[in-house]
Amino acid sequence: MPEMTEEEAFALDEKWTKTTPKINPDKPGIFARQNALLGVLDAVSEDYIRTKAEAYQKTPAEIISDLVMEKLAMAV
Repeated sequence: MPEMTEEEAFALDEKWTKTTPKINPDKPGIFARQNALLGVLDAVSEDYIRTKAEAYQKTPAEIISDLVMEKLAMAV
């Protein structure tokens, strides 16, 4: 990968500093998949997962994975 010049780096920084990214849930991607996943849960479950994700600085998918792994460990 070719290296950026300092001028190109400043231009790229300015573009992303002044541009707000838009998320389209119709396109595949990590954020769209997480929102789609949480959309099928009831409100209490969704709030719980979002709260835990923020508290532990993890994604909702990581929180769900942790919960599943905990249940599997208890089953053994």
